[in-house]
Amino acid sequence: MAPRTARPAGTRPVGTPTRGTTNPNRLRRMDRWIAAVHGAGLRRAERAPTAVDLGYGAAPWTAVELLRRLRDGADPRTRVVGVEIEPARVEAARPYERDGLTFVHGGFEVPVDGSPALIRAANVLRQYDEDQVAAVWARLCARLAPGGLLVEGTCDEIGRRHVWVALGPEGPRTVTFATRLASLERPSDLAERLPKALIHRNVPGEPVHAFLRDFDRAWAAAAPYASLGARQRWIRTAADLAADWPLVDGRRRWRQGEVTVRWSALAPGSY
Repeated sequence: MAPRTARPAGTRPVGTPTRGTTNPNRLRRMDRWIAAVHGAGLRRAERAPTAVDLGYGAAPWTAVELLRRLRDGADPRTRVVGVEIEPARVEAARPYERDGLTFVHGGFEVPVDGSPALIRAANVLRQYDEDQVAAVWARLCARLAPGGLLVEGTCDEIGRRHVWVALGPEGPRTVTFATRLASLERPSDLAERLPKALIHRNVPGEPVHAFLRDFDRAWAAAAPYASLGARQRWIRTAADLAADWPLVDGRRRWRQGEVTVRWSALAPGSY
């Protein structure tokens, strides 16, 4: 089984409980992106890599799915540890433990043995104040193994729309916008799922606002491609957007309804 770490007596988890809302397949877009884009990094690890599902919620579905997707799409040695700040949620998840999957009581201190190769924190920071985000990011990044990855973001209840930030030990790297294209009216619909670091910055004068404005303009200009399907329209939109914004992905990921841009292009002045 994945490693489990006992909490030192008298200590409390760092953080506050979330609502615990979760659904099967809610994080499939994030999981598939991690496996496809960062799977090679997991495979390069000398030891079996540990991935943490931080704040998995009232049911363990996302941790169970993360194990399967990383073992199938990245590294079959992967171990997953689900970390929850609510003890009752940990106890409820214990029947789902299996080879490579365990659940522990904890928070932002990430109480697992060693340094994880991946920490995924989805729909966790939305309840926090924006001025708390940088400190949480720094704390989580400090727990990563060299070359490790923190993915922090927000999605809707059934995973149709999702925006996440990818960070390494050095700090934030990229922002990914991912959506089910058939349900999309315009790219700025994703604004409601911006992570906490960006959601209050979607106002004139901020980089993320300008990015979403240009995203919508490119989408409108690509309207003739709609006759070929939403995917072809998205691909054309991303290609046009790349002329003015530092996108770091390409057609292969665009086909999945994703666009990834450098964090530095969207970062608010306080980061």
